[in-house]
Amino acid sequence: MTIDKTPPNPPESEDSAEPSGLSESSAETGRPRTSGTPEEAARKAEAPSASSLAWARRRASVSRFWRQYRTHRAGLIGLAGLAVIALIALTSPLFIGDVQSVTDAPGTALESPSGEFPLGTDQFGRSLLGLLIWGARISLIVGLLAAALSVAIGTLVGIVAGHFGGWFATVVMRITDWFLVMPALVLAIVLATVMSRSIWTVILAIGVTSWPTTARLVRAQTIAIESRAYIERARALGGGHGHVMTRHVLPNVMPLVLAQTTLGISTAILTEATLAFLGLGDPSVVSWGGMLQDAREAGAVSSGHWWYLAPPGIAIAVVALAFTLCGRAIEAVLNPKLGVSR
Repeated sequence: MTIDKTPPNPPESEDSAEPSGLSESSAETGRPRTSGTPEEAARKAEAPSASSLAWARRRASVSRFWRQYRTHRAGLIGLAGLAVIALIALTSPLFIGDVQSVTDAPGTALESPSGEFPLGTDQFGRSLLGLLIWGARISLIVGLLAAALSVAIGTLVGIVAGHFGGWFATVVMRITDWFLVMPALVLAIVLATVMSRSIWTVILAIGVTSWPTTARLVRAQTIAIESRAYIERARALGGGHGHVMTRHVLPNVMPLVLAQTTLGISTAILTEATLAFLGLGDPSVVSWGGMLQDAREAGAVSSGHWWYLAPPGIAIAVVALAFTLCGRAIEAVLNPKLGVSR
C-alpha cells in the first residue's frame, strides 16, 4: 500500500482571487475594464453635436449665398434701396408725428412745393412728404403679407399635387388653371367689393388670387425631386407622406419659393395701389395708392398739380423695381443656368 506524500495545494490568497486587470464588475462579466485616457475624454467632450453641425452648415450656406449675391450689382442696388425705404418707414413715427389728421393740417389746400412743404400739400393742407413717408409703412406691410400668403398657398398646393399625383393632382391643377386664366386683378376687385373695406381684406384679396403661378412652379420642382434615388430610399426605410414632403421635398423647393416671394412682393404692392386707386382700399389708412386716389378726386390731373401725383407714383415704381432687382439676383444665385445678367 503506497501513501501519496504530495503536499496539498496552498490556499489561494485574496489578492489572487481576481485576475490582474479586471475590476469587480469586469470579473463578473469576464470583460476587461476599459478606462478612457484624459485625451480621449477631452476629444469626446469637444466632439460637435448634430445641432451644432446643422447650424454650421446653415451658416456656411448663407455665407456662400451672400458671396455670390454681392457679385450682382443690380441686386445690391435693389437691396440698398429697400434697406433705406424700410428704415425710413420704420422710423417715421419718431420724426414726422401724426400726419393723417385733417383738422390739424399745418398748411392750406394744394400748396406748391416750398421750403416748409418740400412736396407741397394735399387738398386738406397736409404735408405730402409726411403722407408719402407714412404711406410706405402700409404699402410695404400689404406687399409682404400678401406675397407671403400667396406663396404659402401656392407652395402647399404644388407640393401636395406633385407628391400624390393621379386624379387628385388632375383636379387640383384644373382648379389652379382656372385661377390662372382668370385676371387676378378682377378677382381681387370682386373680393374687395363684397368684403368689408380694410387692410386685411386687401391682403386676403391679393393673396388668394395670385398663388397659381407659384403652385405650378412648385409642382414641377416636386415631381423632379421625387424622381431621385434618395426619395426612394427614404420610402424604403419607412418614411411616410408627411416625412417625404416636409423633410425632403420642402427644403429643396425653398430656394424657388424664396425667389418667387421676392418677385411677388412687387406685384402685391402694385395690386394694392390699384385697388386703393379704385377706391377699394382701407379709407382709414394712408397708402401710396390711396394718395393717388385722393389726387384724382381733388382734380390734380386736370389742374396740373403734378406734385400731388408724381411722388406716390414714383415711390411705387421705385419699390417695385427694387424688389424685382433683388428677385432676379436671387434667382441667378440659386439657379445659375438662368443666365441673368449682373
